[in-house]
Amino acid sequence: MSGNNCSDVTEFIILGLTNDPTLCVILFVIFLGVYTVTLVGNLSIITLIRNSSQLHTPMYLFLSHLALVDIGYSSSVTPIMLKNFLVDKTIIPLGGCVTQLFFGVTFGTSECFLLAVMAYDRYMAICNPLLYSTNMSPRVCTLLLIASYLGGCVNACIFTGCLLNLSFCGSNKINHFFCDYSPLLKLSNYKADLAEILPSSSSGLIILITILIIIISYIFILVSVLKISSSEGQSKAFSTCTSHLTAVTLFYGTITFIYATPKSSYSTDENKVVSVFYMVIIPLLNPLIYSLRNNEVKGALRKLMRRKHSFS
Repeated sequence: MSGNNCSDVTEFIILGLTNDPTLCVILFVIFLGVYTVTLVGNLSIITLIRNSSQLHTPMYLFLSHLALVDIGYSSSVTPIMLKNFLVDKTIIPLGGCVTQLFFGVTFGTSECFLLAVMAYDRYMAICNPLLYSTNMSPRVCTLLLIASYLGGCVNACIFTGCLLNLSFCGSNKINHFFCDYSPLLKLSNYKADLAEILPSSSSGLIILITILIIIISYIFILVSVLKISSSEGQSKAFSTCTSHLTAVTLFYGTITFIYATPKSSYSTDENKVVSVFYMVIIPLLNPLIYSLRNNEVKGALRKLMRRKHSFS
C-alpha cells in the first residue's frame, strides 16, 4: 500500500466525540437509547408493512427498504461510537476502517437513491393515477430497488478503492467518531488530487441527480394538485407527501452541508456534530416521521394491535 521508507500504519485510533469522562458516560446513555429506539422503530416499520395487507403498495415497499437502510446506516457507526465512550482508546485495524467506510457509504448513498425513488413514486401516484399500477409494477419496483442498492455499492467502491490506494505513515489518530474518508485522507501521504476529487465528485453527482429527481417530481406534483378543484382533494394529495418531504429536507440539508460547504469554512467539531445528526439521529427520526404523520401507517398499526389483542 505504500512505497515509503517508514512503516505502514496498519491500525487507527478513533478519538471520538470527547475525552471528558463524565460527558462520555452521559453521551453513552443518550446514544445507546437513540440506537435502541432506532432499531426498534425501524424494525417495527418493516414488521408492520410486511404484516399489514393494506400497506402492500410500492410506497410502503420503498419505505420498508428505507427503514432497512437506516438500520444499516446507523449500525455502521454507532457501535464503534458507543465503544469509544467506554474505553480509553478505541483501536480499529485498517481492514475494519475500510469495511466501516464501505458500509457507511453504501447505506448513505442507497438512502439518497431511495428518497429519489419515493419522490418518483409519489409523482406517478398523483400525476398518473390511472397508469400507476402499470408504471409501478412489482418488476419496476424491484429494478428501482436494485438500482438504489447497486448505486450505493458503486459509490462505496469508489471511496474504498481510493482509500486502498493511499499510504499511511505517521499519525494514526482519526479525529472523528468513525472512519470517515476526509480525516483518513488527511492522515495519508496522498500525492494525487484524484484521491480527493473522485469521491467528492461521485458523491456530489449523486446528490445533484437525486435532488433534481425529487425537485422535478414535486414540481409536477404541485402542478397536478393545484388543478384539483376541492381543497379536501388537495389536502389528501399533499398528505401523502409531507412525511417524505420532511425526511428529504432533514437528510439532504445535512449531507449538503458536509459535501457542498468548503472544507476550510467549518471546523472538525462542526463536522462531527453534523455527522452525528445525519448518521445517528436521522435514522431515529425517519420511523417517527412516517408513523406519526401518516394516517395509513397509524391505521394499520391500530388494526394490527386489535388483531393481536383479539387473539390473546
